[in-house]
Amino acid sequence: MKTRIVLLAIGFAVFLFVVSGVPTFVNLVTDWYWYQALGFDSVFLTELLSKVWLGAAVAGVAFVFFFVNLRLAQRGLVPNPVVLNVGPKVPAFNVTHVLRRLSLPIALLLGLLMGLSASGSWLTVQRFLHRTPFGVADPIFGRDVGYYIFSLPALSAGIGLFIALAVLTLFMTVPVYLMRGDLIVRGRHITTERSAEMHLAVLIAMVFVGVALNVFFVRIPSLLYSQTGPLFGASYSDLKVELPALYLAAAVAVVGAGLVLWGARVHNLLRYTITGVLAYVAVSIVGVALLPAAVQKLLVLPNELAREAPQLEHHIQATREAWGLADVATRDLTGEATLTLEDIQANRATIDNVRLWDRGPLLQTFGQLQEIRTYYDFVSVDDDRYWIDGAYRQVLLSPRELNSASLPTRTFINERLTFTHGMGLTLSPVNQVTAEGLPVLYIKDLPPSSSVSLSITRPEIYYGELSNDYVFVRTEQPEFDYPSGEGNVFTTYEGTGGVPVRSFLRRLLLSLRFGSKDVFFSQDINADSRVLFHRSIRERAVNALPFLRLDSDPYIMITDDGRLKWIQDAYTSSTLYPYARPIADRTNYMRNSVKIVIDAYDGDVRAYVVNSDDPLIQTYEAIFPGVFLPFEDMPADIRAHIRYPEDLFAVQTELYTTFHMDEPDVFYQTEDEWQIPVVSRREGARDPFRRHIVMRLPGEEQEEFIFMTPFTPRQKDNLAAWMVARSDGDHYGELVVYRFPRQSLVFGPTQVVNRMNQDTEISRQISLWDQRGSEVIRGNLLVIPVRESLIFVQPLYLRAEGGRIPELKRVIVAYQNQVAMEET
Repeated sequence: MKTRIVLLAIGFAVFLFVVSGVPTFVNLVTDWYWYQALGFDSVFLTELLSKVWLGAAVAGVAFVFFFVNLRLAQRGLVPNPVVLNVGPKVPAFNVTHVLRRLSLPIALLLGLLMGLSASGSWLTVQRFLHRTPFGVADPIFGRDVGYYIFSLPALSAGIGLFIALAVLTLFMTVPVYLMRGDLIVRGRHITTERSAEMHLAVLIAMVFVGVALNVFFVRIPSLLYSQTGPLFGASYSDLKVELPALYLAAAVAVVGAGLVLWGARVHNLLRYTITGVLAYVAVSIVGVALLPAAVQKLLVLPNELAREAPQLEHHIQATREAWGLADVATRDLTGEATLTLEDIQANRATIDNVRLWDRGPLLQTFGQLQEIRTYYDFVSVDDDRYWIDGAYRQVLLSPRELNSASLPTRTFINERLTFTHGMGLTLSPVNQVTAEGLPVLYIKDLPPSSSVSLSITRPEIYYGELSNDYVFVRTEQPEFDYPSGEGNVFTTYEGTGGVPVRSFLRRLLLSLRFGSKDVFFSQDINADSRVLFHRSIRERAVNALPFLRLDSDPYIMITDDGRLKWIQDAYTSSTLYPYARPIADRTNYMRNSVKIVIDAYDGDVRAYVVNSDDPLIQTYEAIFPGVFLPFEDMPADIRAHIRYPEDLFAVQTELYTTFHMDEPDVFYQTEDEWQIPVVSRREGARDPFRRHIVMRLPGEEQEEFIFMTPFTPRQKDNLAAWMVARSDGDHYGELVVYRFPRQSLVFGPTQVVNRMNQDTEISRQISLWDQRGSEVIRGNLLVIPVRESLIFVQPLYLRAEGGRIPELKRVIVAYQNQVAMEET
């Protein structure tokens, strides 16, 4: 009978391992193959080994602690053991003997569970061990900001583990003492054996000490993330009332630990434990919760600005530092300059790069004109700039990616072996239009042909925004390359990307990884074949560098030797910068410290550090040596196409509408608050006023590629300022704000749109076009600075009802009180 039970237990354990352990093992091994092929094996090994040693250390400490305490609770003889009689045919058994035998497996199981739980904090521990000082002290406690970002999470986790060990052990030992008769409860009267009482007192005292440590090292520093007042960070009531109360609470918890030990000595543990708990709870409720709230309501709110002025100053300064707004350069414009023909001619590059094509209409047009086959898709349109035939031109380009879901016949051979990659891209200048109102295509067709000085020598796209399925290359099955006339052209992959199949074992593991028996039994896959997976740019970057935050818009570029490269902006970020304003996901520190470059053919990943002053990226460089490359190593042709990242600029411009006010009284009263112009747009659509432009900035001598957004005063329509993020050369990363005088009127976008709508000729023409059978699409209104003046440009597109090819028909231009509509 016992043998059968043991065999059943072993069989069940093996079954659980097969069900849960084998998939984990397969994913682990195949992930190792992927990281090794990519050259990022140090990331994989660092994470794996960190999880193992951290989990093992915590599991070992927890096991020893649990086991020692359980055995300690079962020391000595039991005069009146608990004996259970299950039935007449089952012999009675001593519960205390069973508990003694269960001590080892229980301690082992709980230790393993705690070790597995702790292993997920491997990056927190690694960041603590390799922490880098910020060189900036918080204004309250004088600690370096690095303490909050690197040390505080590790301290919180360590103290939490200490409390969890004490509480779990307490919950295990109390039942043991009850069953042994060392702890007897009769109504309200509790009798405890002397040694048991001291043991329980030590455990309870540990809980009190853990609470005191948590208050002192975690809760008090966390006041700098409070949201009590009109700011993010410690407010007046936090500092004057809650902070002293927390110090008192920590002291009460330490005294409570002493009271518990004293209570055990005088044989009155319960009384002194309750006294300590009640004292701590009273201080917490009155001093930490009620009193600060009362002070906030009765004393602070009636005089909030005077009380909170120093804290507001900390909040403003910290937010500007955390979000990279402290170094924004501001330049004042007169707002009175008159635009002349000489100004237009002197800024010819700006005028020649006025963007007439919006991404939405152009994506539809590209799709209709250049997809060529149903299984090709244009996923997105990207902005960039190139020197084309000697001129600096802004262009819009979109890669032609393969969408396997649109294949006419979806079989394993078609999806995984034959149709493996997209082909080339379509590239168009932002401001040129054919006689039919369609974009001029500099690069088009299959294979890609160019009418300008740009050329593509390696047009295959194995890695892209849409490429999210695994494929096998170098198989016995020819790969489809591109359609040609009535036939097709086939190719064989010549790159170094992917994981080599090599052996029978690897093939078996890959088959299990992808859940496909065809991978294992296919006659077309051989030892020389390679499997490409994690082919989506975002997925590839996330797996290669899982500790970085990625920008939402990777973009493609053409190198000087004709290869296609993806550039993915990546951020270091934190939610723990003291006093800094957070965004919706609680992030309150972010730096675009890394540019990830991914080859569209080989899938090669290079991570370049573009902000070596960032303490977070310095810490990651120490944790993962050899993974990051210096910015100086980035090839010049790739460096010429990096741009200021969209997600960061969106947050910075939104925050700057408020945080350009650096005086506490002005900030509090929102006297000079701005806003990004409000227009109706589709949910999830890009902000139409946040645009890339090639232009010559006021006071500069050469045109450059910038990211720009205008500002209007809050609830007003006139223009207050505009901000640019520079992307070219040594000026990369610079933020500049051009401000108009507050006392003069500079027309804003909403006012300009209203004037356009009130123009009788424009209104009549739009009404005439927008009849049954056609649809007028109004493009985004562009704000174009020329010297110290502004011109506004809005393209008009016409699309036939049911059609999908918008045509550019007119361009509306507004300057001061003048509005004109022409064909170009």
